[in-house]
Amino acid sequence: MNFEGLDPGLAEFSPAMHSALDPVLDAHLNPSLLQNVELDPEGVALEALPVQESVHIMEGVYSELHSVVAEVGVPVSVSHFDLHEEMLWVGSHGGHATSFFGPALERYSSFQVNGSDDIRQIQSLENGVLFLTKNNLKYMARGGLIIFDYLLEESEDMHSLLLTDSSTLLVGGLQNHILEIDLNTVQETQKYAVETPGVTIMRQTNRFFFCGHTSGKISLRDLRTFKVENEFDAFTGSLSDFDVHGNLLAACGFSSRLTGLACDRFLKVYDLRMMRAITPLQVHVDPAFLRFIPTYTSRLAIISQSGQCQFCEPTGLANPADIFHVNPVGPLLMTFDVSASKQALAFGDSEGCVHLWTDSPEPTFNPYSRETEFALPCLVDSLPPLDWSQDLLPLSLIPVPLTTDTLLSDWPAANSAPAPRRAPPVDAEILRTMKKVGFIGYAPNPRTRLRNQIPYRLKESDNEFDNFSQVTESPIGREEEPHLHMVSKKYRKVTIKYSKLGLEDFDFKHYNKTLFAGLEPHIPNAYCNCMVQVLYFLEPVRCLIQNHLCQKEFCLACELGFLFHMLDLSRGDPCQGSNFLRAFRTIPEASALGLILADSDEASGKGNLARLIQRWNRFILTQLHQDMQELEVPQAYRGAGNSSFCSSGDSVIGQLFSCEMENCSLCRCGSETVRASSTLLFTLSYPEGSSCDKTGKNYDFAQVLKRSICLEQNTQAWCDNCEKYQPTIQTRNIRHLPDILVINCEVNSSKEADFWRMQAEVAFKMAVKKHGGEMKNKEFALTDRKDLGSPEGLLLCPSIEELKNVWLPFSIRMKMTKNKGLDVCNWTDGDEVQWGPARAEEEHGVFVYDLMASVVHILDSRTGGSLVAHIKVGETYHQRKEGVTHQQWYLFNDFLIEPIDKHEAVQFDMNWKVPAILYYVKRNLNSRYNLNIKNPIEASVLMAEASLARKQRKAHTTFIPLMLNEMPQVGDLVGLDAEFVTLNEEEAELRSDGTKSTIKPSQMSVARITCVRGQGPNEGIPFIDDYISTQEQVVDYLTQYSGIKPGDLDAKISSKHLTTLKSTYLKLRFLIDIGVKFVGHGLQKDFRVINLMVPKDQVLDTVYLFHMPRKRMISLRFLAWYFLDLKIQGETHDSIEDARTALQLYRKYLELSKNGTEPESFHKVLKGLYEKGRKMDWKVPEPESQTSPKNAAVFSSVLAL
Repeated sequence: MNFEGLDPGLAEFSPAMHSALDPVLDAHLNPSLLQNVELDPEGVALEALPVQESVHIMEGVYSELHSVVAEVGVPVSVSHFDLHEEMLWVGSHGGHATSFFGPALERYSSFQVNGSDDIRQIQSLENGVLFLTKNNLKYMARGGLIIFDYLLEESEDMHSLLLTDSSTLLVGGLQNHILEIDLNTVQETQKYAVETPGVTIMRQTNRFFFCGHTSGKISLRDLRTFKVENEFDAFTGSLSDFDVHGNLLAACGFSSRLTGLACDRFLKVYDLRMMRAITPLQVHVDPAFLRFIPTYTSRLAIISQSGQCQFCEPTGLANPADIFHVNPVGPLLMTFDVSASKQALAFGDSEGCVHLWTDSPEPTFNPYSRETEFALPCLVDSLPPLDWSQDLLPLSLIPVPLTTDTLLSDWPAANSAPAPRRAPPVDAEILRTMKKVGFIGYAPNPRTRLRNQIPYRLKESDNEFDNFSQVTESPIGREEEPHLHMVSKKYRKVTIKYSKLGLEDFDFKHYNKTLFAGLEPHIPNAYCNCMVQVLYFLEPVRCLIQNHLCQKEFCLACELGFLFHMLDLSRGDPCQGSNFLRAFRTIPEASALGLILADSDEASGKGNLARLIQRWNRFILTQLHQDMQELEVPQAYRGAGNSSFCSSGDSVIGQLFSCEMENCSLCRCGSETVRASSTLLFTLSYPEGSSCDKTGKNYDFAQVLKRSICLEQNTQAWCDNCEKYQPTIQTRNIRHLPDILVINCEVNSSKEADFWRMQAEVAFKMAVKKHGGEMKNKEFALTDRKDLGSPEGLLLCPSIEELKNVWLPFSIRMKMTKNKGLDVCNWTDGDEVQWGPARAEEEHGVFVYDLMASVVHILDSRTGGSLVAHIKVGETYHQRKEGVTHQQWYLFNDFLIEPIDKHEAVQFDMNWKVPAILYYVKRNLNSRYNLNIKNPIEASVLMAEASLARKQRKAHTTFIPLMLNEMPQVGDLVGLDAEFVTLNEEEAELRSDGTKSTIKPSQMSVARITCVRGQGPNEGIPFIDDYISTQEQVVDYLTQYSGIKPGDLDAKISSKHLTTLKSTYLKLRFLIDIGVKFVGHGLQKDFRVINLMVPKDQVLDTVYLFHMPRKRMISLRFLAWYFLDLKIQGETHDSIEDARTALQLYRKYLELSKNGTEPESFHKVLKGLYEKGRKMDWKVPEPESQTSPKNAAVFSSVLAL
C-alpha cells in the first residue's frame, strides 16, 4: 500500500501515541468495542474480546460480524489472513503484531516485532509468519518465538514482499533494486536492478511478476529473468493499490491536479492478453484499496479511506446501490485484506481497531485450514488435601495406577551396590586463570560447556584426560603434572594474557631466556611466525633481504627486511610482524591460494595448518624471487640494487633455492621431448602401498628424497609426432643442485603418517641391534646443557629415548653422476672419516647437506593445533647476540624460545608432532656469499615528496622538510607523536569479580606521524607530518583522541599530506639508524603499532621521566598544564601539539633535575605533582580561553618560513 497522497495528519503519528493511557474510554471509541477489555495502569489492552451482542448476518451479503481493539490508539498498518490456519494477523505502526483466532476474533498471540519501525507487510508460511519493517525481515513462530532475524542495510526502505515459492522471497522498497532472499539459508541470493525505483506493491501470476511503483507505473516482469516485459503508465501522480485476476489488472491511484495530488475516481483496467488498457471504470467512492473477490463473478471491492466500500464488475458500470459503509472508530481506514475463501474481509483503522465483515454467520478464512495449537490450560488439582502430621491417615487416598509388575523398590539389596557418580573435575583453564580473594576464587568462563549442564560419565575410561586438560603456559610457571596431555609443555600453543596495562606486566622473559627475539601470535595470519624465523636464521637470506629496497608499496621482500632488522636489534624482547602481514594480506595471489585466514578459523584451528604452511612456504619463496628480480630502482631509493648478489638477471633467492632440472617426456612411439625448468622446493613423494605393507619394509629417507627429486610418472600428454594425447613416461633429471634444499613433507593424511611411523619403528629396531649393549638408559640420556651441540657431545652413544620416532637424518650426501643421474644417501659424522672432508668432495660434484630447520604441526584438539620450528642457530648469530661462538638447536614457538637437544629436531611422534617442512643447507654455505649488510636507506627519504591526496594544496602544508644543513646527527633530539585508528575492536569479557579480561586486543593502524625539530633556530617546527593512507577498513577513527576524521586517509577526498606507510617508515628508520633520540609521551605504544624496534638509549619518554615507582602514569595534558601552564588537547588531540609539548616537557625535566644531577630535588617536585593530581582528580580545569602551543611565538616562525 502506497501512503503517498493520503491524509497528511497520519504523518504526525509518533511514538508519543504509545504513552500511558488512563483506564478510561476514549471519546472516539464505540463503547461496545471495549466490553470485557481490561486496561492495566500502563494503558495496554490485556485482552480484546468480541462484541457480545448477536449479529444477524444475511447469507451472501457482506455485513460486519465483529470488531476488536488490537492496540488502543495505535494505527493499524497492515492486516493479513493466515493462509494455513483460521487466524487474522494485524500489525501496528508501533511495530507490534497481534493475531486473532476464528471469526470470533479471540486473541491468540501478541508480541513486539520492532521497537521503532512500523510493520509494513505480513506473510504467513507453514511454520511461522514473516514480518517486514523498514530495514528488517523477521521470521517468527505464531506464538512469538524468533526463527530468524535478517537485518538489511540501514539505507534500505522496504515496503513490499512477495513469496515466489516455499523458500524464495522478493523484497522491494524505495531503492532502485529488489532483493531475492533464500529462506532456507537466510541469505541474499540475487539483487535485481529496477529501472524505476520505488516498488511498493508486488503481485504474481503464472505469467508475470507485477511491480507497482510510487511514480504510478506498473511493470510486468519475466518470472525467470525478472526482465521488464511490459509497462503500464497508470496514473500521473502515484499508485495506491492494484490487483490481478485472470486476464484483468485493475489499479487505483492519484492524479496530478493544479492543487496537487487528487484521488482519481477512475479505476484503470488493463487486458493482459492484448497488453492494452480497456475502458476505465468510474466509481462513486475515493478508491484507496481494491481487491478482486471472484466468487461467482470477477467482482471488485473498492474501499475508500473514509470507510465506504463498493462492489462492481471490472467491465461493467458501478451502481451506487452497491455501496455499504464501514464504521471505523478512527477517522481513516489504514488497511484492507480478503481471506483466501473470499468469505471474510478485514479492515484496520487509525485508532487500532479491527473490523471483520463476512457474508455468512459462520465463515471460514481458508478452504482447508489445519488445526491450531493452543497453550495447555492450567490443570487445577481437585484431589483432597492430605495432612501428613496424622499417623493414621490412610495412604490409599493417593491414587496409584494398578500394576502387577515388580516395583523398583522391590529390587533385592544383594544385587545392588551404591555407586555415586562423581562430579566432573573443574576445568583446568578455570584453575589456571583463577584469582583468589581470601578463600574464594574468581575465573572467567571458558565457555567449553553448556550453561547449567554438567555431563556425567559412567565409565572411568571417559575421564582419561578430563582431570588434567591441557594448560597453556603462564608467567608464574607451573610444575609438570604426570597426568597432563601427551603434548609436551613447551610445544603447546602459547597465548598472551592481557591486563589493564596491556602487555606491560606480561613476563615474556619467562618464555624466552635467550637474547633471540620471538614473534607475537595475536596478529591475523601469524601462523607463519615459525617460517619467518627459519628464513631469518638463514644467514645469506637475512643479509640479502636487508640489502633489498624498492619502490613498491607492498613488497614482501622489503617488509621482511624491516622485520629482520627488528629481530637483529632485539635483545630478547618479542617483535611483531604486523607490517609484513599487512603487506601479505594485500597480495591477490595469497588470497587466491587460501593463505588468508579469517580470525575465527585461525582461533579455532579449522584450517589444516600443515597444508597451509607448506603452501605458504612455496608462496613466500616464489614471491621473494619475483620481488628481488626487479633491478631498476628509482633515484629516491638508490642504493637498493648495489648488492653484489644482484649481478645477474636471476634473483639471489633463485641462486640460493633454485634447482635447475630437465623434464623428459617419452611417448610410446619413441618420440622424446626435453624441456628445461627450475623449482624452488621439492615435495616428498612416498612409495605407493608402503603404508599397507605390514612387513615393515625399510626405506631410507635418502631413497624417498631421491624418488621425489628424480620423479618418474606415467601420464597422458600431447605428442607432436602422434598428434594426439598418448600415454607418456615423464622423468625429471637434475642439472644443478641448490644451495638450500627445501622439502615439503606432505604428511596430509593417515596414509603418510603411518609411513613415517612405520619407518621410525624399523629404524629404531635397526639402531638397537647396531648399538647393542652400548645403549644408555633414560636417566643417562642427556648430558649437561653446556655440552649440547658440542662436537664432543655429537659422538656420544645415543640413548634409547633419543632413537625413538627418528627416521630423518641430520645430513644427506648428494652426488651428480656423469649420466645426469643423482645419488642420494644418508650421511653421518662417522662417514666423514671414511670419505674425507665434504669440502674436498665438492670438487667432484659431491655435496653434503645438513639439516638446518624442521617445521612441525602440533596436533592438539583442545587449542586447534599450532606450528613450531626447530632451528639450528649458527655461530654468527650467537656471536652477535651473546658474544660466543657455537651452534645450538632451539625450539621457536611464537614468543617461546628454548634450547633443545638436537635429537628433538628429528623426533616425530605422529600422534601429536607431524613434520611439515624441512630445510637442508650445503655445508660451508656462508663462505660462498658476501654477508655484509649495506643499509639501503639514505638521507634522500627525508626530502620533500608529493602527496597522494588529490586535493592537497601547499596552503594546507603543516610541516617544512629538512634542509641539507639541518640533517640530523647522532644524539640530536626529535619530538615524535603518532595517532592511530582502529581496524578491529577489542574482544573482552567481564570476570565474575567485575574486572575485565582482554581476550584479543584491538588491532590498531597508524594514521598520522609527526616529527618536530628538537634543536636549532627552528626548534618545535615539524619536518614530518604524514597522514598514512590505508586500504583496510577502519571501524573507529577515534577522532576525539586522534583528531583523524573520516576522509582524511582517503586519497580521493583528503586535503592532508597523504603518504604510504612504507614511505614514512623509511623516514623513521633513517632517523633510528642515524642515532637520533626521540622525545615523546607514551612512545612505547607508538613504536609498537608503527612496528619499529628502537634501542632504549634512543628513547626519551616523558611518561616515565615524570613517574614515580608504583604510581599511576600521568597524561601529557596534565603535565603540560602543571609544568608549562599550557592547555592542550581541548576537543581533539593534535600530533604536532603533542610532539612539541613533549619536547618542552623534556627541557623542563632537564631544568628541574639539573640535567639529572639532582635526583632528590626532582623527587620532591614529583611528590608535589602527585599531590596536586590527587586533589584535582587528575583533571585539568576548563580553560577560560583555550591556549595551545600552536598559538605560541615559536609557531609564528612556521608562517614566516
